[in-house]
Amino acid sequence: MRNKLSLQALTKTIIGFVFICVLLFLPAGTFHYWNAWLFMAVLFVPMIILGIVMLFKSPGLLKKRLDAKEKEGEQKWVVALSGIMFMAAFVVAGFNFRFSWHLLPDCVIWISVAMFLLSYLMYAEVIRENDFLSRTIEVQENQKVIDTGLYGIVRHPMYSATIILFLSIPLILGSLISFFIMLAYIPIIAIRINNEEQILGKGLKGYKEYKQKVRYKLIPFIW
Repeated sequence: MRNKLSLQALTKTIIGFVFICVLLFLPAGTFHYWNAWLFMAVLFVPMIILGIVMLFKSPGLLKKRLDAKEKEGEQKWVVALSGIMFMAAFVVAGFNFRFSWHLLPDCVIWISVAMFLLSYLMYAEVIRENDFLSRTIEVQENQKVIDTGLYGIVRHPMYSATIILFLSIPLILGSLISFFIMLAYIPIIAIRINNEEQILGKGLKGYKEYKQKVRYKLIPFIW
């Protein structure tokens, strides 16, 4: 099983790396786009480390995340919109570097790297706390409500982490314009969360009570 998972994960990683290279370096018109190399380093190095840890400690969870395909029609639209948003943000970032539309200072870029890595650590903690974590919205067999750790603070800590992570990406790439494009992720994730809570409320025992216990979805005292 591990050999098959390793090959599947490696294949997806290589495809993802090549795809991002095309989206960034082609519009940039050069491989000397240092922000892009920095971004890919902070993206793929932790991703590979996390994948190796999951391979040996939670191969079942890794398999679920690699094989994920949305079944809910509404979520397919959410995934499609997210993909369009990412492609637009990357391409614009490349052009921004090429034509020097609005280049961000280095201090903003390095602060964004720190935020990206902190959000990745938060994401890894969510994976550690929740064995039922999936990329698709579904109620799994024998699934139970997790209400401790980060799940005792907000109901969707994974999405809290991804908001920070995704909004830091365009800043690492040095593009303020791409940052405004990535803000579209907030209403997109709001739609996903609402649909997810409807499904969990109907199919997961104790989830309605959990919503009463943990009042906030993403940000304590705000949202």
